[in-house]
This record gives sequence, C-alpha cells and structure tokens, in this order.
Amino acid sequence: MKILRTKSLSKFFDGLKALNRVDIDVERETLTLIIGPNGSGKTTFINTVCGFYKPDEGKVYFEDKDITGLSPNKVYKHGIVRTFQTPQPLKKMTVLENLLIANVHRGEKVLNALRYSTWLEQEDEFVEKAFKILEFLKIDHLWDREAYKLSGGQLKLLEVGRALMTNPKMIITDEPVAGVAPALAHEILDRFVELRKRGITFLIVEHRLDIVMGYVDFVYVMANGQVISKGLPEEVLNDPKVVEVYLRGG
Repeated sequence: MKILRTKSLSKFFDGLKALNRVDIDVERETLTLIIGPNGSGKTTFINTVCGFYKPDEGKVYFEDKDITGLSPNKVYKHGIVRTFQTPQPLKKMTVLENLLIANVHRGEKVLNALRYSTWLEQEDEFVEKAFKILEFLKIDHLWDREAYKLSGGQLKLLEVGRALMTNPKMIITDEPVAGVAPALAHEILDRFVELRKRGITFLIVEHRLDIVMGYVDFVYVMANGQVISKGLPEEVLNDPKVVEVYLRGG
C-alpha cells in the first residue's frame, strides 16, 4: 500500500528543470532509496515533497491526501519528518534536552502553564519516552552530553531520535550515513530496519551504495531531474542506464 506518491512533480530554477515530471511511489513500511550523481535532483525532490520548495507542476500525495505546496510545518503535521545531511541539533543542549524539545509541550501554552499538574505528568512521560528512544538507538549513555561533543555518527543518531519523538509515520532522510565510520553506518541502518518493522516508512537519499544497498527494499535512480530507473536493488545496479550515468557522472 502506497503511503507517498508524486505525480509529474516538476521544479524550475531560472528556467532550468531541476525536477522534470518525477513520479515516485513509496510503499508503506519500506526503506525506499533514491540514488543518482550529484546534481541529479535528489535533494530538490525531497525538499519539494517536504514543503521547502513549492512545485511548479505536479502533485504530492501522502496517505492519499493532497499535500502539494503545503508549508514544512503542515507537512510535518501529516506525519512526515525530514532529517538533514548536516545534523542541526541545538549544540549547547544535552542529548536528552534535544529530544525533549522535539515535542510540543502542554506547558508551552499560556493557560496550561498556569496549571502545573496538567503538564508535569506529560513532562515525565516525555523523559521516559526519550530515554527509551536513546536506549533503542544505543546512545543512552550519552544522555547528558552536550550535542557539540558528539561524533558525526552520534549526531546522525541524535537526528533520528529527535524525529522519533514526534511519532512520525514517515522519515525522509538525506545522507544518513555520509561521513560515518562503516561500523556505525551499519548500526544506523540496522535501526532503520527495526523501525520499519515497527511501522515507520523511510525515504532515503544516500551515496554510499556499498553500505546502503543491502538494507533497502526498493530503489529509484535519478539523473538530470528525472527518474531513469527503478526496481529492486540488484535490478537497478545491473541496469545499463544506471551504469552509464554513474560512469559519465550524470
């Protein structure tokens, strides 16, 4: 069952078609991968789906609802969370604090803030939830460490933890294992597989094919703003069009 669909999605920059009638379907509870050379349109695609760019043509559907052109905040409310190639935590806050601020707290509203009992219990629930997520990600031992002291791989896991605090239906992640040591990269992807089993769908953009291909269910290949191939990982890697576009760099 499809959770995300795009239909003829197009985006222009100064007359250049960064996306040219892109059709991508993401099945529910899968890890779907988008690959392609630099400049192929991958990041533009996910930015357009998530509302950072407004499409010039085409449609975006999430759970069969038209979310085309919605703001990032409204896309988020539908259950889509985006993580970035460069993690963006609040660096002077601890790992735990970064997770806790990912949720909307009842006490943040003026009237609720005056009712101590209405938000104190929820605060305890959030802390318990955050520690369970940190334990799942195997970074619970870092709970009181400031974010700026984390390694690159640990920051990637923190980004995932912040996303999980919002109870997402789908996580769209850009280069989740870029610059991460191989052992930790496999650990991150193992966590994605486990989360998929728990009902979360992933749309992943990644360059490290040697690591990521063994984990994903379906692959799209983009070049020059278009989808040039799609299928199972082994099918895509053996597609002559894909081999050619990588050999010539797009």
